[in-house]
Amino acid sequence: MSIQGYSVATLGDFVDRELGVSEWVVVDQARIDAFAQCTGDKQWIHVDVERARRESPYGDTIAHGYLTLSLLAALAIDVGIIPADARAGLNYGLDKVRFVVPVKAGARVRSRVVLLAVEEKGGGRVILKTANELQIEGEDKPALIAETLAMLVT
Repeated sequence: MSIQGYSVATLGDFVDRELGVSEWVVVDQARIDAFAQCTGDKQWIHVDVERARRESPYGDTIAHGYLTLSLLAALAIDVGIIPADARAGLNYGLDKVRFVVPVKAGARVRSRVVLLAVEEKGGGRVILKTANELQIEGEDKPALIAETLAMLVT
């Protein structure tokens, strides 16, 4: 996505404004299984569909919290957090993360992104602090809320 008037030079004008909302992404069992394989976190509540349906308080498998957190970077890019005139954007860190509601296998999620702060670091580097709310389709509460930091190289 492209944000009207959003550039390296105008970042300050967007502080405390919503940058946008990403497209919906499906968190299906295949994605959960792939994440489990990559990370080695094969806890039954994530990967054993039959057991989760029998024993889980959620009635199904759920995505790993860190899987849902990992989606934020791609969804922020989808929103357009990296201005077209920046050379690159890199993950820089997290200031706050809260996992609010588990994401059940098959659910669709999207991220709402608000620019909280812009900090010039010198040497062509700018830190963006954003508030991210990962929403679950059909749920009143978000899957997670997080304040993330991205470094732009200009």
